[in-house]
Amino acid sequence: MSDTWNPRTKAVHGGTRRSQYGEVSEAIFLTQGFVYDSAEAAAQRFEGAGPDEFIYARYGNPTVAMFEERIAMLEGAQDGFATASGMAAVSGALMSMLKAGDRVVSSRALFGSCLYVLEEILPRYGVEVEFVDGTDLDKWRAAITPDTKAVFFESISNPTLEVVDIKEVCKLAHAVGATVLVDNVFSTPVFSNAIEQGADVVIYSATKHIDGQGRTLGGIILGSREFIRKTVEPYMKHTGGSMSPFTAWVMLKGLETMELRVNAQCATAAALADALQGHDALSRVIYPGHASHAQNALVKTQMGGNGGTVLSIDLKGGQKAAFTFLNSVTIPVISNNLGDAKSILTHPATTTHQRLADDQKELLGISPGLVRMSVGLEDERDLIADVMQAIALAE
Repeated sequence: MSDTWNPRTKAVHGGTRRSQYGEVSEAIFLTQGFVYDSAEAAAQRFEGAGPDEFIYARYGNPTVAMFEERIAMLEGAQDGFATASGMAAVSGALMSMLKAGDRVVSSRALFGSCLYVLEEILPRYGVEVEFVDGTDLDKWRAAITPDTKAVFFESISNPTLEVVDIKEVCKLAHAVGATVLVDNVFSTPVFSNAIEQGADVVIYSATKHIDGQGRTLGGIILGSREFIRKTVEPYMKHTGGSMSPFTAWVMLKGLETMELRVNAQCATAAALADALQGHDALSRVIYPGHASHAQNALVKTQMGGNGGTVLSIDLKGGQKAAFTFLNSVTIPVISNNLGDAKSILTHPATTTHQRLADDQKELLGISPGLVRMSVGLEDERDLIADVMQAIALAE
């Protein structure tokens, strides 16, 4: 029956495992280890545990398994491995499949920590990484050569919100046998069709829209059962990046309301983008769902026209104006998370991307006046009024 369910039903009921007590809310199996009936049973379990058999919480846990099954069902993936954070998912997915001599092609516009993994960590172990303009298919075509092992990109980049054509990049990668890994955080599981569009591996920071209320860190790697269990699981269970049972329970609760939250946030983000277009104090308003966005036509086909919950604005007055704006709002908070029920403002140049050299920031479009706005669940009218008064003070 679950195969025919629509996404909201899957997000509430998918992967449920009830104990002998028949609980309504999913149980938290807050245990490190598991007891075996006999020495023979322990030996047999270590030879190969079944889907309902567990050895150690670092390897798997019933609550974590429920989360993995539910999000995999929602995403259309065969399987998933839940991780301690979004960056544990990104680094784990890449490190588990790569070795010295392998080659990765990646979009250039990435979250600061993703850039660090690709620029600093992978090359230490002999992995070659080439960066391209993610919006330019000709650049992808030139860079993806027969020796390419993996292709990595954010479907919507952080923080300049460039949109990568998943279907076309996957075609180029698969033509040479490369594995495509997509960080899909800004697209959200609600608007995502990444696997359907050709992605082999989809990665989420569950810290963002899945939790959605600023409580816990978590991540998920989604893909084929063979990739998850034969490539990702051995690496993750031995290096210790697995998700805790309590976190998995929080994420299960987040999934239940995720679609309602994300759709409401997306509607407010679109209204805010409309209200800000053409403002004299702004040099740019960047929102994928707005007609002014360079890849808006792609957004219509790739995400059904939904622009997500994040927009960015660029204040003409540079960092001074951006800081005045940030210090003048009364509803959004200044932080570096996103996808939260609370609206959050971030100044990427001095926070999430501060380690980058000025010329690299310029290349990525991260100007001194750029502010990333993650739209929450506040009343649309209150939020627009507050943002407008803060911009007026920053002019």
